[in-house]
Amino acid sequence: MKKLLILVCGLLAGGFSSAFAQVSEGEKAMENSKILIAYYSYSGNTKEVAEAIQSYIGGDLFEIKTEGEYPADYHEMTIQARKEIKDGYRPKLVSKIDNISQYDVVFLGSPNWWGTITPQISSFLESYNLSGKKVIPFITHGGGGVQNTISDMTKQCKDCNIFQDGWNGYGNRTSGIKEWLDGLAL
Repeated sequence: MKKLLILVCGLLAGGFSSAFAQVSEGEKAMENSKILIAYYSYSGNTKEVAEAIQSYIGGDLFEIKTEGEYPADYHEMTIQARKEIKDGYRPKLVSKIDNISQYDVVFLGSPNWWGTITPQISSFLESYNLSGKKVIPFITHGGGGVQNTISDMTKQCKDCNIFQDGWNGYGNRTSGIKEWLDGLAL
């Protein structure tokens, strides 16, 4: 009986170490890539998602900030945002990344505004050379889903590799992020 118990414990320990080895290999793959998590957030929803991504995979968090402000009233903000998008407005960035070339993977977060990415994300894409990098979108929305956000990001990001199966979620809900990240081959 004692030998059987030792055998069972040994098998269980071997199974557990095998499971831990798989996790370690996945974590090692993440560690071999230098990761940036860049985002624009008007209300804090996209920021919360960016922080959830960082807490799970690590990487450097970068908030995209630009000149100008939006009205506090949500309806007024949507009117201004719609006009900016229609006019192709690109606000001047006030937050900067010193050395974008150090990153292999860039998670890029945007709210869905009027079916597309925000002008702040467009300014970021115009300001930085992301060619050759894996760019992974994450989109927050108030019910509109992805719409044209990822396809517009793809059009604006010259010579970069946009992951077409980006994450999207309603508001600041982060459910499903862990599983989505686990499915990425980084």
